[in-house]
Amino acid sequence: MALSLWLTLLVACVVISFTPGAGAINTMGNALNHGFRRAIWGILGQQAALIVHIAIVALGVGVLVASSPVLFNVIRYAGAAYLAYLGLRLILQRPSPEAPGAEAWTDEDVPMDASASVATTPAPAPAPAADTRWSMFRRGLWVNLLNPKAIVFFLAFLPQFIRPADPLLPQYATVAVTAVAVDIAVMWGFFAVAAQGFRRFTRTARGQRVIDVVFGSLFLAVALLLALIH
Repeated sequence: MALSLWLTLLVACVVISFTPGAGAINTMGNALNHGFRRAIWGILGQQAALIVHIAIVALGVGVLVASSPVLFNVIRYAGAAYLAYLGLRLILQRPSPEAPGAEAWTDEDVPMDASASVATTPAPAPAPAADTRWSMFRRGLWVNLLNPKAIVFFLAFLPQFIRPADPLLPQYATVAVTAVAVDIAVMWGFFAVAAQGFRRFTRTARGQRVIDVVFGSLFLAVALLLALIH
C-alpha cells in the first residue's frame, strides 16, 4: 500500500474511532467500574469483532448481508436486543458491598475531628463485582459484532483502500492492523482515560447508581437507534 494511501487510511480510522458509539460507551463503562487497565479486555474484544467484520467483507459475505433484508434485520435486531440487555442490566443492578475505589481513600478523606468515631470514616464505595477478563472480552466482542451496519460501512469503506490488481491479503492485513491499532489507541488512550475523571462519583452508592443509570440509558438509546434507523 502506497504511503499516501496509508496516511489517508490512518486519518479515516482516527475519525471513525473518535465517533461515539456502543464501543465507546462500553469502554467508558468498563473503565469506570473496573479501572483503566482492566478496560483493555473489553477493548480487545471489540477489536476481535472489528477483524471479523473486515474478514466478512474481504470474503464477500458482506455483500450477502447487505443485500439480504432478512439476514440484515436478524443481525440488527439481535444487536439491538443485546445492547438493550446491557443497558437494563446496568440500570437494574445494585451496588455490591465491595468497591473498586476503596483503596483510594486517604487520611485526607477522614474527618479531622479527634472525637470522631470510626462510624464517621467514609465507607468504601459500593460497586459492581469485578467482571472476569473473559466476560469483559466477550461483552466487547458481541457489542461490536452484532452490528450489521458496521459490515455495510466496511463494505463501502474498504474498497477505497484496496487495489484489486495488487495482492489482496497484504492490503487487507494492512487495513486490519491499522484499524485495530488506531481503535485501541483511541478507546484506551481517550475514552478510558476520559472515564477516569468520573471515577470519584463511583465512591458512593448514589454516585454509582447515577453512573449506572446514565450508561445504561446510553446503551438503550444506541439499541433504539440500531433498531429503528435503517
